[in-house]
Amino acid sequence: MSEVSLPTLGTLPNRILRLYTGLALYGVGIALQIESHLGGSPWDVFHQGLSIHMGLSVGTWIILVGALVMLLWIPLRQKPGIGTLSNLIFLGLFADAAMWLAPTPDPLAARWAYLLLGVVATGAATALYIGAGLGPGPRDGLMTGLNRLGLSIRAARTVIEVTVLAVGWLLGGTVGVGTVVFALAIGPLAQFFMPRMRPKG
Repeated sequence: MSEVSLPTLGTLPNRILRLYTGLALYGVGIALQIESHLGGSPWDVFHQGLSIHMGLSVGTWIILVGALVMLLWIPLRQKPGIGTLSNLIFLGLFADAAMWLAPTPDPLAARWAYLLLGVVATGAATALYIGAGLGPGPRDGLMTGLNRLGLSIRAARTVIEVTVLAVGWLLGGTVGVGTVVFALAIGPLAQFFMPRMRPKG
């Protein structure tokens, strides 16, 4: 998490606006990556695999998995914020709405456009909702909780994402070039957007 002092985050209404804009944009990013059928992020491969194997929508599984992940916060002594609870409730709803609205493309060029737009949208969304400073998402909190137990952020993220990716793939989620693109691009994109989307002053 950035060590930006609270006053530079803006007023509370501005931070809430950034939070919900970021969550809506993140839902769009998830939907575009899944609808591209070129492979999504590790967590979305997991959610998609659960949806294929067990029914319910991808967005519903985003919510249910987020709630289960938050149970792991208890022994890790993580404390949720309004951003955490908003992420838990609304991200799946936004993702389902965007998947319902977005037509599934057939041409490969259109699928690549979906993928790239989705990854960029996710990077911008990450900068918005983290920059709001209202609490990490359930999955991010799991990573930072493991970090408090002694694992490096890199190790914690790697263990978590490799695990959910493997399980999601076994359940039928789409793993492909998009998964690699996401893994390579999301960090640099979030770093690029973070200072550009931070309120001035």
